[in-house]
Amino acid sequence: MYIIITYCLFQVVCWRAVASIAWAVLLLLPITAVFVILSRFSLLHPIQTFSGQSLYAGSQLVVTGCFFCVSSVIPTIACSKIALLGQLLHPRQFVNSLAHCIMGIIVAWCCAVTLGGRYETIGYPCTQGDGTDSSPQMCLNEYHLILLLAGAFVGFSHSLLAVISNINYVSFHTVQQYKYLRFKGSLPFVVKCSAAQALYSVRNYIVVYFFLGYIPKAWICKTLNLHLNSSVHPLDSIAGLLDLSLLYHQWISASFLLFTWNITLLLFRIFVTEVYSFPVQSSFTEDAHQCLPKVLTDKQPMILKFLALQDVALLSQHSPSRRCEVFSLSQPGGHPHNWNAISKECLSLLADLTQRLVAYHDTVATNGRAKSLSTGSERKTSSETSCMFPRPTLLLRTPASVFARFVVGTPHSPLTAPFTPDLDSPFASPALRRLTAPLDQCSPWFGTVQSPHIMRRAPKLWSTSTGERRLMEDVRSLGSNGHLKQNNFILNCPIQVKHFLAKRVLIMYLFNKLPEASSQALFADSQAHIWALEGLSYLVQASFSEDQFGVIQTTLPSILGCMLILQEAVDRHFKLPHASSKPVRSASGMGDSTYKTLRFALRATLKTAIYRITTTFGNHLNAVQMSAEHRKRLQQFLEYKE
Repeated sequence: MYIIITYCLFQVVCWRAVASIAWAVLLLLPITAVFVILSRFSLLHPIQTFSGQSLYAGSQLVVTGCFFCVSSVIPTIACSKIALLGQLLHPRQFVNSLAHCIMGIIVAWCCAVTLGGRYETIGYPCTQGDGTDSSPQMCLNEYHLILLLAGAFVGFSHSLLAVISNINYVSFHTVQQYKYLRFKGSLPFVVKCSAAQALYSVRNYIVVYFFLGYIPKAWICKTLNLHLNSSVHPLDSIAGLLDLSLLYHQWISASFLLFTWNITLLLFRIFVTEVYSFPVQSSFTEDAHQCLPKVLTDKQPMILKFLALQDVALLSQHSPSRRCEVFSLSQPGGHPHNWNAISKECLSLLADLTQRLVAYHDTVATNGRAKSLSTGSERKTSSETSCMFPRPTLLLRTPASVFARFVVGTPHSPLTAPFTPDLDSPFASPALRRLTAPLDQCSPWFGTVQSPHIMRRAPKLWSTSTGERRLMEDVRSLGSNGHLKQNNFILNCPIQVKHFLAKRVLIMYLFNKLPEASSQALFADSQAHIWALEGLSYLVQASFSEDQFGVIQTTLPSILGCMLILQEAVDRHFKLPHASSKPVRSASGMGDSTYKTLRFALRATLKTAIYRITTTFGNHLNAVQMSAEHRKRLQQFLEYKE
């Protein structure tokens, strides 16, 4: 089985990746020529632009400039600040950033050799001192060093931006285009993004080098036994960093580095998302693992799954001959194996999404706390029973160790684990809003604390330990005149209260969910569900006139039931805060932000799929067996009231 999976992966994906890298290497030749012209062009000496040294250094750029990153068809979405911080500090990301820095230094060194002149070498002979006592020494060429460090900084910034902006996310275009036309249309955008990102990176690098440039400069001098030339103005100063020629060469080198990476990523996206036509069935047993039903049902890499589902959606719309193969019966036996495999995989995807939506809605409804195991909570609705979806038992919790107390108390005090509360949510706790609200003069925490008998004690969000309860009681026991009791614990009360509230606010900032991040994470892989909905609905529509054996009629109740249940779950989800709000248009960059609108595309596709079936079959659907709730909801589609 592993040999079969490796074979399919090699045939479908690896050759496309190799082709994209080969084209990127070929394109480095004209890219290098453009870089040489832009970096060394001079109006006074135009012939020097095409010197042999530049072309020789340009050939080195072809070898070192190609860099390939592994991409994914499912974006990684951080639902909180602490989750994003965990991604940036992951050991895998550390290795990735280190590789980007090394590649940035290599390409920057090639650029320095190409530029020549004051950028060519790391050291140069110089004389220190004045008069006859001066002796020749090797001094540090800071222009060469600043260019190398700029390459490392640009590579490191690009690796961080790849995590934050999901640059390595590969999306599939709805409108299919030829590779050349798509590359031609995207090329100006890649040039613009590379130049803009290089400009921002150089700006940030100048600020960092101004404050911390002496550290690598001293380390390089100590390691390579170089000296600083006192007669040369240092570059880690305002006058040195504002050299326009230096800024231009840094920017053009950073643009070249980023453009080589971005053009490789663009070519990989174009090649890997190209439509691949899997055979529906094969006459030879040894080729059965390459057929569409086998690829869908077996364990395959996600890129192959997406290509197979894309093929299902396209054949259901534009290929009558392949649809006949889907509707055909096996010989001997007369079983619709092709249709059973395709419909089973599509319905499984829809059922999985429904489960996730139901689990998320239940978690939000209970504000992240576990539901009590009562008789009422164990009952299932009629819609869940009809599609036989088990209620998920996975409860999303935040580890209790995160909310450890800062005062000494009982070692095993009970902690209630909140589910990263959202202050704008209607399900947010009133105590949480009261905790983060600005203090007013009537509050017991403002100025002179009033008697605990005047104001009612507010409910706690977290259970407190013995030390905290003592702190709160002592704070409330302060007299209305504001005089503090003469003991050490009470004298430290105001400071401890401030620290207590500051830690609470910091915890809420780190663990509170980002707006819309939960919805985006739920629908991160919804492109597969969109193709499943389109494939099922178009095949059901075509079966009205093309299905000679009636193979789809047996699964039509299950298809309608799962679509209607998913429609109900999606409608409930869009009633939650932040779910129905349109995402803010992101800044221009290579990061693909189409995953932010997948939930809206799924909702439209789902409604269109149901309407496609109802308009085709019409009143014939009244003969399909389904529950009363599903029939009532289906009637809304038949009457065009949805």
